[in-house]
Amino acid sequence: MKAWRVHETGEPREAMRLDDVPTPQPGPGEVLLRVRAANVNFPDALLCRGRYQIRPPLPFTPGVELCGEVAETGPEVTGVGPGDRVITTAALPGGAFAEYAVVPAAGVLPAPEALDDAEAAALHIGYQTGWFGLHRRAALRAGETLLVHAAAGGVGSAAVQLGKAAGATVIGVVGGAEKAKAARESGADVVVDRRSEDFVAVVKEATGGRGADVVYDPVGGDAYTRSTKCVAFEGRIVVVGFTSGTIPAPGLNHALVKNYAILGLHWGLYATHDPAAVRAAHDSLTRLAAEGTVKPLVSARVPMEEAARAVQSVADGTTVGRVVVLP
Repeated sequence: MKAWRVHETGEPREAMRLDDVPTPQPGPGEVLLRVRAANVNFPDALLCRGRYQIRPPLPFTPGVELCGEVAETGPEVTGVGPGDRVITTAALPGGAFAEYAVVPAAGVLPAPEALDDAEAAALHIGYQTGWFGLHRRAALRAGETLLVHAAAGGVGSAAVQLGKAAGATVIGVVGGAEKAKAARESGADVVVDRRSEDFVAVVKEATGGRGADVVYDPVGGDAYTRSTKCVAFEGRIVVVGFTSGTIPAPGLNHALVKNYAILGLHWGLYATHDPAAVRAAHDSLTRLAAEGTVKPLVSARVPMEEAARAVQSVADGTTVGRVVVLP
């Protein structure tokens, strides 16, 4: 089969190589999936660069989530069978940018019927992260104000949609006119172009000086630091990631005097600590997709041969919404 592999870490366009490799075989508790669509995530770029918290042995295949069709099941697998259309996270070092992938059967979830393969592949990590971040960590309530950074990206646009579904007023921060348009289409009530506007001033004006009740931050760096200037009394800042490349050092004295909470979110830990909650969140997301309330913003569907370029574009921050590889 064809599979993209990283033999030496570096920029995705240079590190990824399309190889011919043997088709993997499922072991006990595993399933072999024919990859129908593989969503590109920022962690794929970090994996190529050797800067992700997980560092699989070289060579490895990147691609952390996919929509696939069950081709074969290993021993001791129940509840799923050949032909089933599913979504799941990949099992590194055998990632999703390949024609086939082996994954644990325990993590496989039915693909929502309301979404096509590319949309289904993009529903999993970003939307689960948004669901747990907004509901379980921040306890977002109807009528509150939600500030979302990188609101036109895959993770941010998911948070915008989920915030609106929860009844919040959503303020989205983006970089550029094209991304502003995408954030509005995702449902943001107010959109701030950080290149020409001060989001702190906009948030204060939109909330009558009170500030944002919840801040959803996958960017870090200056986005986090400036968010502390416009978070509300008893507000919550959800730290999702650091796509800016800068990890901020929170001033805990500032959190104390302004009475706000800083909440970390590593969604992948829930698969170990509370897998039932992951499945419950998937059921809720499937229902929202069927209602048309949420729908992944897929801006590009690219063939297998263009996977390295696609990962590089996400790494460079030039994309809007999701880019999905179709093997």
